Amino acid sequence: QVQLVESGGGLVQPGGSLRLSCAASGSIASITLMAWHRQAPGKGRELVATVTNEDTRNYSDSGKGRFTISKGTAENTMYLQMNSLKPEDTAVYYCYANVKTYKGGPYAFWGQGTQVTVSS
Repeated sequence: QVQLVESGGGLVQPGGSLRLSCAASGSIASITLMAWHRQAPGKGRELVATVTNEDTRNYSDSGKGRFTISKGTAENTMYLQMNSLKPEDTAVYYCYANVKTYKGGPYAFWGQGTQVTVSS
């Protein structure tokens, strides 16, 4: 089995910054892609940014310009640096990974989510 654990969420004032972290562990042969999604209250889950195992990065409109996704130096880790945060960035942020396990795949795995609240 594979586990994804997010951290780094919290309460921040408008204009502030946060860095989210995601660490994947378990029966991982390789990870082809990792991503951040978010879900605001009363809304559907939306893609924020993706990074491939070759470090190709892509952003949705919601993440472009203010957010930076990156792979960590530790294996199977990922970050999301969020700057100039706005109240509309308030959401639960989820880590996602496309994983080839030792039993096959790739399979999709999700973290449990970390709350980000932007408010004065």
